[in-house]
Amino acid sequence: MPATEESWHTGVGLATADLGSCTKHRRVSLSADSGGATMTETTGYSRTGLVLVRNPHLDLMEEDILYHLDLGTKTHNLPAMFGDIKFVCVGGSPNRMRAFAQFMRRELGLAGAGEDVADICAGSDRYAMYRAGPVLSISHGMGIPSISIMLHELIKLLHHAKCRDVTIIRIGTSGGLGIEAGSVVITDMAVDSSFRPRFEQVVLDDVVVRSTELDKDLAEELLTCSRDIPDFPTLIGHTMCTYDFYEGQGRLDGALCSFSSEKKLDYLRRAYEAGVRNIEMESTAFAALCGLCGLKAAVVCVALLDRLQGDQIRASHEVLWEYQQRPQRLIAAFIRKRLGLVRTD
Repeated sequence: MPATEESWHTGVGLATADLGSCTKHRRVSLSADSGGATMTETTGYSRTGLVLVRNPHLDLMEEDILYHLDLGTKTHNLPAMFGDIKFVCVGGSPNRMRAFAQFMRRELGLAGAGEDVADICAGSDRYAMYRAGPVLSISHGMGIPSISIMLHELIKLLHHAKCRDVTIIRIGTSGGLGIEAGSVVITDMAVDSSFRPRFEQVVLDDVVVRSTELDKDLAEELLTCSRDIPDFPTLIGHTMCTYDFYEGQGRLDGALCSFSSEKKLDYLRRAYEAGVRNIEMESTAFAALCGLCGLKAAVVCVALLDRLQGDQIRASHEVLWEYQQRPQRLIAAFIRKRLGLVRTD
């Protein structure tokens, strides 16, 4: 009998030892800076597996309203709804994340796999959230501000739900760098537009510098899983995160452009030489927030084009749709392997 979400623990029997993760603790150093302080946050490890929040004010609140998710600690029983979540997959598009949840229901053999999935955040028009057994599928919109808002509330949700040993993965699309269109990049390091592994967050009038370290063992595990899916190339490389799609990524086709094609190519070649293999707009914030809160995290994105060859995406809708399935197929294989599920088809 297919396992339902409510009977998932007894139907599959997850092993905490197999899903163990490290919780990270923060160290903060201060340096003087004109107009404020620059703070550097780094991480260390402990073995609790809990999702942590770094906010003492939350303990003083009678209720925590997760406004953009349309959830709350008084209006919803978060431990009952989400306490057994082990995998969280996030991506930009609500439609794509709904499709991923439906795909995971089929992959995990859940009851009602052919049916539509309910949006848990239906009361909000900001984000969409779907569930497939131990997998939560959530949209985050485009860019650092949008994913940051979602992650703050998602991390608090997982904390309030008392989740343990959670793995979180961003799946999405990107512009490739020196790789063929359709290649899947597993990020080993998220870097900024100067190729540095750091994320700068302005907090009041301070600049907080956060590490963008991602879990290397998780990246290698994903790469190993990719070898069972030989019909598209998968590689590990740096991912550059920018603040916009056009000028920040050196595109010549935006409404504004103040640089030459030669300067653009020189910049992208230097990025390639620094180890960058794709470009998107969320990975540094994603890595920083997840790392500080003890979540094992990975970024897996497909390249829709090689930016060294051009700026505009010219592939057909059918080809692009197939490309977008590639990270989903890899993550499904990874989750099935973690859960000890063997394909019968």
